[in-house]
Amino acid sequence: MSKRCYYEVLGVSRDASDAELKKAYRRLAMKYHPDRNAGDSDESEAKFKEAKEAHEVLSDANKRAAYDQYGHAGVDPSMGGRPGAGAGGFEDIFGDVFGDIFGGGGRRGGHRAQRGSDLQYNLELTLEEAVFGTEVKIRVPTLVSCKTCDGSGAKKGTSATTCSTCGGAGQVRMQQGFFAVQQTCPQCRGKGKIISSPCPDCRGQGRKQEQKTLNVKVPAGVDSGDRIRLSNEGEAGESGAPNGDLYVQMRVKPHDIFSREDNDLFCEMPISIATAALGGEIEVPTLDGKLRLKIPAETQSGKLFRMRGKGVKPVRGGMTGDLLCRVNVETPVKLSSKQKELLKEFEKSIQEDGKHHSPQHASWGDRMKKFFDDLTA
Repeated sequence: MSKRCYYEVLGVSRDASDAELKKAYRRLAMKYHPDRNAGDSDESEAKFKEAKEAHEVLSDANKRAAYDQYGHAGVDPSMGGRPGAGAGGFEDIFGDVFGDIFGGGGRRGGHRAQRGSDLQYNLELTLEEAVFGTEVKIRVPTLVSCKTCDGSGAKKGTSATTCSTCGGAGQVRMQQGFFAVQQTCPQCRGKGKIISSPCPDCRGQGRKQEQKTLNVKVPAGVDSGDRIRLSNEGEAGESGAPNGDLYVQMRVKPHDIFSREDNDLFCEMPISIATAALGGEIEVPTLDGKLRLKIPAETQSGKLFRMRGKGVKPVRGGMTGDLLCRVNVETPVKLSSKQKELLKEFEKSIQEDGKHHSPQHASWGDRMKKFFDDLTA
């Protein structure tokens, strides 16, 4: 028999105040109290309980809100969506939502074994190894499936049994009013199975900690931050679930001569004052040999020379980068007396010929003079 509307039971409107609810309940309680209806105690007791139930729900703000929105299904735990319950019950309304949030309810089937965790290995490379590619062996600490029990966790010759508390779901449902929350089963800790005789090697875990040795092929052109994914080389999954993956992350160590930016390489070369002024050739290192670089006369310190195709070939294909060489004019040190005299004579001859030998110095002098003139203007 379906329940009557609680507002109808108390004889009040849906917007009745707390005082009106209390007054209506007292009137019905006095009218149908079993002590006042000795001749018809069964019917009076039923109506008395009906009025009491209606008042308990409607006098509680939270329960009243739930009742107003969902009717009896929102406040009566007995109307949950168990087998045989009518359509539109509480579990039918909320079961899927809470199931998704808390990991799935018992009615969706048993516990699903969890895939193994992904791992990351940081691999240090020289610049040469990164540019030309290499093959290295790495040792990775990881969880592997126990060979003794084949990953089941149970002693050889035995097997795990279904948890009687959660029925193999791995979770139990706690229902209070219109709230239903699923939590990990305290008996099997979410596994859905109970291992009575654990494997002595893995102690019932189904997995063991081991060092795994792997060969990693590093393609030419990788750079710091690039990753290589090795499928199924991560941690072993639970109860035969798939392994995770291993991500090998590259870190290229600093180089004594070269620095890298994208696919270009950079280096700095010192040259003498004489070479910078008169021109000449210098020997420039590259990753695959030496090159002769022609320095034109009157080269200034900081001049950048580009050698095309002497950089890095991109790992994903495309044009090979360039090698950019910056020359720095080196000031001579520890001069002899004769060298100092020669240098002074050279400086004197430069000054006598005017500004055309030092265009940067002359330009800088003009800008500095203008700056001070503006300050005093």
